[in-house]
Amino acid sequence: MDTVNPPLPDGYSAVPTGKIATVVTCLEMLEKPPAKPARAAESDLHIQAWPNPDLNEYRALFRAIGEDWMWFSRLVMPDDRLHAILSSPDVHVYTLMDGARRVGLLELDFRTAGECELGYFGIVADAIGQGAGRMLMNAAIDMAWEKPIGRFWVHTCHFDHPGALSFYQRSGFEPYAFMVEVTDDPRLTGQMRREAAGHVPLIEPRAKTRSF
Repeated sequence: MDTVNPPLPDGYSAVPTGKIATVVTCLEMLEKPPAKPARAAESDLHIQAWPNPDLNEYRALFRAIGEDWMWFSRLVMPDDRLHAILSSPDVHVYTLMDGARRVGLLELDFRTAGECELGYFGIVADAIGQGAGRMLMNAAIDMAWEKPIGRFWVHTCHFDHPGALSFYQRSGFEPYAFMVEVTDDPRLTGQMRREAAGHVPLIEPRAKTRSF
């Protein structure tokens, strides 16, 4: 038995009031896959390194890309911890630019020897469907496997964009595990807009507990 992450029992498990629960899918690739063709975009898209980004600018892009998909970890993380991650020489941050505008975020985390985590990957809503995602993923795969790694991995959850999981699989990642994450709902703590992620029900705390 995994004593660090004990398995959930079969059947329903109640989520405490004020919390949210998401099913996380873990995926990995153990060798570099053949390149996928990227559709040419009409806009001036290019990838730019973003070393040690300003935290306010970083969080603004993080929010613009992910708030409606319940990306919140970097919004609630203390500044000193986030700065330590983003300034690490083993964490490579890139932004996808459309001219002078940031429209995408890519983080490659090499802090564990022999592997790379696709820490964050996403583009803003109005750039979806223009070939931007494939362009950014092709670059991510190339840059990850330029290093001496044996594993490139990522996780996504069912709150994310509905096409995210299939996109990762088409890119060469294979699912290997499920996890369940339970955390405070950041819309109730004021760290995200109450109307964010409308596909995730906002359940207000109530004094009386209902039966299921």
